[in-house]
Amino acid sequence: MIRLLIADDEALIRDAVATLLDLEDDLEVVGRAGSGTEAIALAPRVRPDVAVLDLQMPGADGIEVAQELATSVPGCGVVIVTSHGRPGYLKRAFASGVRAFLPKTASASVLATAIRQVHDGGRYVDPVLAAEAIASGDSPLTAREADVLELAAAGAPVEEIARRAHLASGTVRNYLSSAVAKLGVANRHEAARLARAKGWL
Repeated sequence: MIRLLIADDEALIRDAVATLLDLEDDLEVVGRAGSGTEAIALAPRVRPDVAVLDLQMPGADGIEVAQELATSVPGCGVVIVTSHGRPGYLKRAFASGVRAFLPKTASASVLATAIRQVHDGGRYVDPVLAAEAIASGDSPLTAREADVLELAAAGAPVEEIARRAHLASGTVRNYLSSAVAKLGVANRHEAARLARAKGWL
């Protein structure tokens, strides 16, 4: 039996995924979490074989949770399921030890297959996302620059970005300036558009 931890901040999705996976003869959901922070706290207690994580959650995102689980629950495989399936996220996820990455549009049977492959030591990548990641090339942005630029893409002022990213305003300005320089554009709005078009956000 493969023991699963499901973490998603949307209760309806979390419960639906857990219910569907519990129908599989070889899968057992042993824990459910509504945030990244909750998943990090719960995992050492329930000792999952595989954690199925949403990419964007309060407290800690799926990639940060994966990094924590590598230490707190060694051997636990991580599957990211997301509605933000851009190539930049995929590359960051695999660089952080995630072993499967698929969109929330995937079927329950595809998710179950990915979980089994991860449990057996393999990997699973959605084929469309894999092709896009190869085509987009490597991002010149650091993870923090990408995070700040993504917040800037919505037109948020520096002070709001600083608050949401838990950074000082000066630090946000430095990250934005660095991203603009690396991408060779005139301002942060152009930088965000280019980075998004390339799949780096």
